[in-house]
Amino acid sequence: MVANSTGDGAAPAAAGAAPFVPGTTPTDGPLLQLRDISKSFGPVQALTGIDLDIPVGEVTALVGDNGAGKSTLVKCIAGIYQPNGGQLVWNGNPVQLHSPKDAADLGIATVYQDLALCDNLDIVQNMLLGHEVTRLGLLNEISMELTAKQTLRDLSVTTVRSIRQPVGSLSGGQRQAVAVAKAVMLDAQLVMLDEPTAALGVSQTELVLGLITRLARRGHAVIVISHNLTDVFRVADRLAVLYLGRLVATGPAAEFDPQSVVDYMTTGTSGRLGNGSLSQPTASSGFGTGSEG
Repeated sequence: MVANSTGDGAAPAAAGAAPFVPGTTPTDGPLLQLRDISKSFGPVQALTGIDLDIPVGEVTALVGDNGAGKSTLVKCIAGIYQPNGGQLVWNGNPVQLHSPKDAADLGIATVYQDLALCDNLDIVQNMLLGHEVTRLGLLNEISMELTAKQTLRDLSVTTVRSIRQPVGSLSGGQRQAVAVAKAVMLDAQLVMLDEPTAALGVSQTELVLGLITRLARRGHAVIVISHNLTDVFRVADRLAVLYLGRLVATGPAAEFDPQSVVDYMTTGTSGRLGNGSLSQPTASSGFGTGSEG
């Protein structure tokens, strides 16, 4: 585990699209690098000096107590907020995200807790909403069905009765799977999931956790925000712990244990070394928003 450090942010550059083949990355380094990211809302400092690498093919769990800055950081990556300082580096290239569209064009997809699905539409219609396939000015229903079916099959989503059933009839886990499949179908290289197992039963949680693992195995970078440390330790390859707007600990999940994570989440430091052999990070302190997760 290593502590967060700060440095001067580089000048921002324009966002742009990047081609992607699952399982590969155009650079040898991390897919996304956050360097000295800071964000304030008036006098309130929500994020301070965040340095974090997001590699492909791994699940990075972003954890922290309410007000730690998790939601603010994710929204900076998703293009909803623009950082006041620091630099986002995508595939080795500095980028500036002015809007969620800029993030989507790069290959960043966010699955929020409300999932943004239309209950009155079926699975195919939801997955291709805004990206419908047409032929001679009409919807190409066959092509859309085949695309949706193949995407669900690739993710081993086999619990839905029919891809033409309304999303409103699906369980919580199935709805989560449809939202993730929609992101994958749009060639998302980085998929961020906000509390993906919240309010789910045991079997539905198993479905979603399996889906997260398969996403990483297919070569996607995955960020998971969760308060459920049991789920976090089941799927995470790496952990990043926020405390009052600062990144206080990050490293392989094997270097942490649940109690050390709780210590970092609640105090910003820990007297435990976890299960690994690396040294304990230096404690950091800062001020969170008090309202952002």
